Amino acid sequence: THPATLEKERLSEFVPSTSLEANRLKKSSWGVLFTGIVGGTLVAVYAVATPFVTPALRRICLPFVPATTKQIENVVKMLQCRRGPLVDIGSGDGRIVIAAAKEGFTAVGYELNPWLVWYSRYRAWREGVQASARFYISDLWKVRTAEDMLTL
Repeated sequence: THPATLEKERLSEFVPSTSLEANRLKKSSWGVLFTGIVGGTLVAVYAVATPFVTPALRRICLPFVPATTKQIENVVKMLQCRRGPLVDIGSGDGRIVIAAAKEGFTAVGYELNPWLVWYSRYRAWREGVQASARFYISDLWKVRTAEDMLTL
């Protein structure tokens, strides 16, 4: 037999041809998986970050700053001995609206950021005040009077 043929036979004993193809497919699968994970992560980051970044790009920038515990206590203290509905324009994560609803008020919160509105609705549901605390996605510069807001 020819020496080149002997060499090929000897190599083929150690590395089957199907394992080379399997390695190539494995590398190809990892590339697709990695690309999918990176792409999916970027889309998720974009979807979550956009509502928080776009207010900064507006003509008048109004960032989200959560109310402190002391501020909420002050609002609740001011609501004592009062009746009627409460409207919070720029309600953020709904802390003040939920605190007012816990005190027995019908409270409505308006917020531009849809993520914060959905989070506020979830928190109101979790606190058991979803019937008296409502949240809407709205620009505070376009909200009309308190009476109009409460009829929505």
